[in-house]
Amino acid sequence: MIQSIPHDVQEYFASGPFKLLSIIPNNDYSLLLHYSDGTTRKYDMSEKLFGVFEILKDLDKFATVFIDEDGNIAWDKDPDIDSSLIWNNRIDICSDSAYLNSNPCD
Repeated sequence: MIQSIPHDVQEYFASGPFKLLSIIPNNDYSLLLHYSDGTTRKYDMSEKLFGVFEILKDLDKFATVFIDEDGNIAWDKDPDIDSSLIWNNRIDICSDSAYLNSNPCD
């Protein structure tokens, strides 16, 4: 069975995708994301801190977020390990997915 692409995803890719320009981590486990379309969006991770993201319950670790070489939201589990050589050292979130699953800020 072929499923159709959700309308919000179609709409996003029709006008995007947008480049993630900057990330600001907050103490409530949310991220303020600034995109190339001029929007600022709030991505709430407070309910997602389990499994591979459990390490991010440590707010100091959460605050080490950065934009990786592919333009995605990322954290290195161990900053002393080169994640380009040891791929499972990196936790990441697709910036397109974060855009679609976040709320616009006023």
